[in-house]
Amino acid sequence: MTQLRTVQVLGGGSAGSSAHVRSLAAGLVARGVRVTVCAPAELDREYDYLGCGAHFVPVPRRSDPLSVGMLRAACAGADVVHAHGLHAAVRASLALSGQDVPLVVTWHTRGQGEGARGHVLRLVERRAVRAAAVVFATCSELVDRARERGARDARLAPLATPRGCAPFGLPDKKRAELGVVERPLLISVGSLDEHRGYGVLLDAALRWRALDPAPLLMIAGEGPQRALLQRRIDEEDLRVRLLGRRDDAAELLAAADLAVLPSRWEARSVLAQEALRMGVPLVATAVGGLPELVGEAAVLVPYGDAGALASAVTALLADPSRREDLARAGRAQADTWPSEDDTIAQALSVYDEVAGGR
Repeated sequence: MTQLRTVQVLGGGSAGSSAHVRSLAAGLVARGVRVTVCAPAELDREYDYLGCGAHFVPVPRRSDPLSVGMLRAACAGADVVHAHGLHAAVRASLALSGQDVPLVVTWHTRGQGEGARGHVLRLVERRAVRAAAVVFATCSELVDRARERGARDARLAPLATPRGCAPFGLPDKKRAELGVVERPLLISVGSLDEHRGYGVLLDAALRWRALDPAPLLMIAGEGPQRALLQRRIDEEDLRVRLLGRRDDAAELLAAADLAVLPSRWEARSVLAQEALRMGVPLVATAVGGLPELVGEAAVLVPYGDAGALASAVTALLADPSRREDLARAGRAQADTWPSEDDTIAQALSVYDEVAGGR
């Protein structure tokens, strides 16, 4: 029996999709599959795909002829090409033009845009899903969207976020380092983009500023809205700190009294998964795949409703018993999610299915 060869294609790669590909590649290699990862060079430096036994080919996140040609060469002779993200899927479909190699696509998250940008996003979605033999969608809403865009075969694939080591013995030390000992600490993590809902989060912070003691909100992440958010924080004297990119996000989360996720849309948020696994109570928006991800183990509020967000945070801070209940419920909910082994087994099953007798 010949050894199965897969090529995993990443574009820019969000933290969630990049970590997923690292986990998937390691699991496939351990099961005797030959794996090549094609991604921008900086992603291998961060996620060490070579270190898990995969071959790595640096390919820029572009669709120019040179980049597509590099990707085409890397995919030559593959049994299955698996693209992660819609832009990676379009580039992979260009590279595979004229080749009899099946394409599997994982749709990790939904793009945001209106007007001309929204039109382009719809075109990208259609091109990506119609090129795929199978589309893995990370939440039910994306399954429906893929089918609406013309996918031949769209399946729910609630991917496992790789489990990290939960910080032990660090929360009090971390709170002291941050200067947060006698006041509640709220944590949010994510890029400072408009769709993350941080403007609404600052509106909520203005409402809970009168609490005694007033909670401190820390936001870990970087992005184009940093200057705008910092200006609001300064002008309105909000108890909010923008921390920039952090490599200690897990420690920050473990030290928090609450995690807050105000996004316009999420599929399987890494922050939500890590918060529930650690037993950190979560307040999040009832959008995308979040309700099916968290079940009854988080407090969900409508997107864009600063009053509801502030009320939910204020109520939880005043109710230690409710926070303890959510911590227990979060860990129990996390135990229902698929494991990394489940995710790898599902991928292998589909690879065998689409590769046929290759």
